[in-house]
Amino acid sequence: QVQLVESGGGSVQHGGSLRLSCTASGLTFAESDMGWYRQAPGNECELVSFMTSDGSTYYGDSVKGRFAASRDTAKNTVYLQMNSLKPDDTAVYYCAAQGPRFSSASGSCTRVALYKYWGQGTQVSVSS
Repeated sequence: QVQLVESGGGSVQHGGSLRLSCTASGLTFAESDMGWYRQAPGNECELVSFMTSDGSTYYGDSVKGRFAASRDTAKNTVYLQMNSLKPDDTAVYYCAAQGPRFSSASGSCTRVALYKYWGQGTQVSVSS
């Protein structure tokens, strides 16, 4: 059984930082492309970062230069370091495994069938 477990969300002030983690089990992590997506209430599911199994990384336009994704194959974990956070970054952040990169999608992130696996999400709230 595949599981993706996110952690690290919370509440911070404008300009603060958070680091999210997503630990995978039940899949071949080293061969899996991994994505971070987010969804604010009433908004589409939006790309945050996408990392291929060989380490190539892509970012959504709204987070470029502020967020950095990384992966630790020994720990089956991907990380998302979020700096210079803004109120517009407030959303539920989801980890996803084994799917293609997409910019945005309507509906709930976890219902985007492009990905085989989704985590449960972690809330990030940024106050002004």
